Amino acid sequence: MNIHEYQAKELLQKFGAATTRGKIASTPEEAEKIAREIGDKEIVVKAQVHAGGRGKGTFQNGFKGGVHIVKSPNEAREVARKMLGQTLVTHQTGAEGRVVNQVLVAESADIEREIYFAVLLDRATAAPLIVASTEGGVEIETVAEKSPEKIMREPIDPLAGLQPFQTRKLAKQLGFTSEQIKPAAKLFSALYRTFIESDCSMVEVNPLVVTKTGEVLALDAKFNFDDNALYRHPEIAQMRDTAEEDPREVEASKHGLNYIGLDGNIACLVNGAGLAMATMDIIKFYGGSPANFLDVGGGATEEQVTEAFKLLVSDKRVKAILVNIFGGIMKCDVIAQGIINAVKAVKLPVPLVVRLEGTNVEAGKKIIADSGLPVITADDLGDAAQKVVKAAEGK
Repeated sequence: MNIHEYQAKELLQKFGAATTRGKIASTPEEAEKIAREIGDKEIVVKAQVHAGGRGKGTFQNGFKGGVHIVKSPNEAREVARKMLGQTLVTHQTGAEGRVVNQVLVAESADIEREIYFAVLLDRATAAPLIVASTEGGVEIETVAEKSPEKIMREPIDPLAGLQPFQTRKLAKQLGFTSEQIKPAAKLFSALYRTFIESDCSMVEVNPLVVTKTGEVLALDAKFNFDDNALYRHPEIAQMRDTAEEDPREVEASKHGLNYIGLDGNIACLVNGAGLAMATMDIIKFYGGSPANFLDVGGGATEEQVTEAFKLLVSDKRVKAILVNIFGGIMKCDVIAQGIINAVKAVKLPVPLVVRLEGTNVEAGKKIIADSGLPVITADDLGDAAQKVVKAAEGK
């Protein structure tokens, strides 16, 4: 789950991380009011969408940029008027863009230096890792490619947590002056606390800035959360903005399905994330293009399978469907019956290829064969991939 920048600021402030003052506005008048409350300072008005590159984006009404520095409340109102209700297109939104329903009106920072700072989950060690660089304001992938020596990594013992000596070491490595080391260390500790206590998989601050008056601030933050831990954080779960998500993914989440939409024309229904990845890979290997990642899990019900099929056929680009199931917790005969009932319920408009393996596989194959439905069966994964690619091509 992702959250908006203004929500990220609220979380940072909750855990004591220094950031700029600001509030969210849904109308030009609200933007003007907030700007007046901030006072006689430069103000930044930022479009709130789940996408990067907002500053370089373009609105479909011709207005340039989703981030603007303004010098008066009246100007804040006018900029908000040109953004709100309009579609912003950036390199991350795609050509369809995203509609801006809210803008963040915040105090502008007089920046002297920009730094990249992130707390991540290092999957190799199953422990937190701090990644930092003096090259803030730039995509970290670009820094890694062009100047890898400028990236610092500080592993954190998950039991001991982030230690004071580590925050001071990082502050020195990142070039903070002696006067700035204490506030920098305090900010690093607050960010780590945010990461741990909010069950995050990533807290990325880019940029973390030093102002010309020596303040150390988290200017912009991006969060990723462990979805499996959201039940412990109902206040964070409420921050979800489904208007910013793929409608198919929103619908899938209502039924406990793990779905990610892609751009291909072969829909996949698989049980198990690893098997789903392998299925997409082999479709590509045989010249096809997956339309989605869909993991129904090891204990999928007939209702979930039916909802999954409804989801797949709702994508107008889909020309064929591949069901690849390994029966373990769920037996193949039970899964086969669920598939047959689902196909009848949704009146399948495209070819369907089914590959079953595992417990009661022969019984499952017999159920499909006796159904009388036009289901293409496959002997193994390679056979299934070749058959579904041909079906999608109309062969």
